[in-house]
Amino acid sequence: MSTPTELLSDPLPAEPLEVAAAWLAEAWKLGRQPNPNSMSLATSSPAGTPSVRIVLFYTNYRSRKGRELAENPRTAAVMHWDHLQRQVRIEGVVDIAAAADSDAYFASRALQSRIGAWASSQSEPLASRAQLLEAVAESARRFGIDPEAAAAATTEAVVPRPPHWGGYRLWAEAVELWVQGDARIHDRARWSRSLVRRSDGSFEAGPWAAMRLQP
Repeated sequence: MSTPTELLSDPLPAEPLEVAAAWLAEAWKLGRQPNPNSMSLATSSPAGTPSVRIVLFYTNYRSRKGRELAENPRTAAVMHWDHLQRQVRIEGVVDIAAAADSDAYFASRALQSRIGAWASSQSEPLASRAQLLEAVAESARRFGIDPEAAAAATTEAVVPRPPHWGGYRLWAEAVELWVQGDARIHDRARWSRSLVRRSDGSFEAGPWAAMRLQP
């Protein structure tokens, strides 16, 4: 059964990201989907060919999405919580997250996932599954870890973050909040603002302008 969900307030909230953060916190608290922080992320090639995938926004910078974001940092993302009847759409510009943030997240990952980040040349062709598994075993040995113990999760070790792996920050230019309504009369609103890049690479954001949209 669907969880009853409140519609957007009227007048609209002044800050959409605070609403989005509250929605995410509620999804985490309920624990009704494995990765409530996952999102669909769209990128495009220099020729304009789009691609989309589900991410947690940490990745190999040499992967297809990493290369496309380096060439065209404009992107769009969607977070959808079906059981809460809510969706957040974000459009904006990305930059690479601070190294300390990426280090902290990488250290929180399971040992096999950290080893795999070294082993996988993400998005590159692969001759066979066996080739990949051998690369994983070789990466484990590189850090003095027995591959079988790592696979069985019976050991722990320090595996540093690869320099080509880390997170991104998405600077929102536009945010759309959507709440499912009865008879498909959904509640939908969009906020937009300007972004001006600072000399340090971050952005100075202007005030939000909000409008309701027809469903």
